[in-house]
Amino acid sequence: MSITKTNVLDDDRIGRLLLTLSLPAFVGMFVMTLYNVVDTIFIGHYVGALGIAGLSFVFPIQVLTMGVGQMMGMGGASLVSRLIGADDTPKAERALGSGLTFTLIISAVLMIATLSNPDLWLRLMGASETILPYARGYMTIILIGVFFQTFAMSQNFLIRATGNARVPMIGMIIGALSNIGLDALFIIPLGMGVQGAAAATVISQLFTCLFYLRYYMSGKSFLRIHLQNMRIKWDLLKSILAIGISSFARTAAASLTAVFINITLLSFGGDLAVSSYGLIQRIAIFAQMPSIVIGQAMQPILGFNYGAGRYDRGLRVIKIAIIATTVYSTIAFCALYFGPELFIRIFTPDSGLIVLAAHAVRQVFFATYVIGFVIIGSVIFQAIGKASQAFISAVTRPALFLLPLVLLLPRFWQLDGVWLAFPITDALTTVLVVVLLIPQIRVFRRRGMTQVPVGIEPATESVEVKP
Repeated sequence: MSITKTNVLDDDRIGRLLLTLSLPAFVGMFVMTLYNVVDTIFIGHYVGALGIAGLSFVFPIQVLTMGVGQMMGMGGASLVSRLIGADDTPKAERALGSGLTFTLIISAVLMIATLSNPDLWLRLMGASETILPYARGYMTIILIGVFFQTFAMSQNFLIRATGNARVPMIGMIIGALSNIGLDALFIIPLGMGVQGAAAATVISQLFTCLFYLRYYMSGKSFLRIHLQNMRIKWDLLKSILAIGISSFARTAAASLTAVFINITLLSFGGDLAVSSYGLIQRIAIFAQMPSIVIGQAMQPILGFNYGAGRYDRGLRVIKIAIIATTVYSTIAFCALYFGPELFIRIFTPDSGLIVLAAHAVRQVFFATYVIGFVIIGSVIFQAIGKASQAFISAVTRPALFLLPLVLLLPRFWQLDGVWLAFPITDALTTVLVVVLLIPQIRVFRRRGMTQVPVGIEPATESVEVKP
C-alpha cells in the first residue's frame, strides 16, 4: 500500500513530529488542568478546608465523567489515526459521527442517574454531615454540564488524532481562561462559594465545546461531521469501545478506589486527611501532565505508522517517548519530595493542613519517577489496537493493586498506610507493564525487518482495513 503524503503524521522525522504535537498539547493540557486546580485554589482561600474536602468527595464522580470522554476520545483516536494511516478517510468520518452520538447518549444517562438523588450518592461515598453541603452544592451544578465535559475531552483526542494539536490547545486555553475569570467573579465579589466554582467550570466547558463545533463547521478540519454519519454504526462503535473501554475502566476503577480512600481517610485522619488527599489529587495532575501529554502526542504517530506498516518509526517514537517521560518524572519526584510545602501553599494558608499534606506528598509520590514509563506503556497498547493489554494495564493499577493496599496497609500503619499504598502500587504496575510490553516490542522489531502493514487486526478490532 502506498501512502500519499496528505497528513502531517506522514513524517520520517519522528522526534521533531513528537515535539511538534507535544508542545501545543502541553500548553493546552496545562491550562485545562486549571479547571480543578483553580477551583481548589479559590475554594481553599475563600471557603476553607471543608470546601476542599467537599471537592474531594465529588472528584470520583468527575473522574467517572472524564472516563466517558476519555473512552470515546482515546478509543476513537486509536481507530481514526489507524484508518487515516490506512487511507480510509470516509470510514474515519463515520467513526467520528458514531462516537459523537454515543457520547451524547451516555452523558445524558449519567447526568439523570446521579442528579436524581445527589445526597444518596455522596453518602454512599462516605461524605460526613459537615462536608455534605459543600459536596452537594458543587456536584449538582457540575453534573448539569456533564455533556460539555465529555464532548470537549473526547474532541481533544479525536482532533489530535488527525495530526492537529493546535485546535485542541486553543480550545483548552479558551476553557481554562474562562474558568479563571468566572471563578474570580463568582467566588470573590458574588460570594457563591463552591456553587460559583462549579458554575464557572460548566460555563467554561461550554465555551470550549462551541469552539470545537465551529472548527468542524468551518470546513478547515481534516475530518468532517456529516449529519448522515451521526447515526451509530455499531461495527465502528464496537471498535472504538474495544480500545476506549480500557480508559473508562481505568477511570471507573480510579473513581471507586477514590471513594474507598476517602472513607478510609475519614476513619484514620478525619476531614483534614480528606482535604490533604484533595490537594494531592490536584498536585498529581501537574506531576503526571507532561507524561500524559507526550503519550497523547505519541498515540496518533504510533497509530498512523502501525496502520501503515512502518514499524521502525513506531519503535523510534516509543523509545523517544519513554526517555522523555522518565526524565521528567524524575524531576517531578525531586521537586515533590524535597519541597512539597511550596506546592501546597498555593492551595491553602491553613498551617495544619500544610503540615499533614506535606507529609503525605512525600510518601504518595515516592515512586513518581516510574510514572512516565507506566503511562507510555498503557498508551502504546491503545494506539496499536491491543484491547486486552490496554485493558489489563489500565485496570490493574487502581483495582488490583491500589484498592487492596489501601484497605490492608492502614491496619498496620494507620494513616501512613493509605499514603504508602501509592508508591507500592506504582512499583507493581511498572513490573506489569514491562511484562506486557516486552513481547509487543519484539513483534515490532520482527515486523520492522519486512515493513509489511497489518492494518487493523481483527483479533482486537471488529473493523479490518486491508492494504
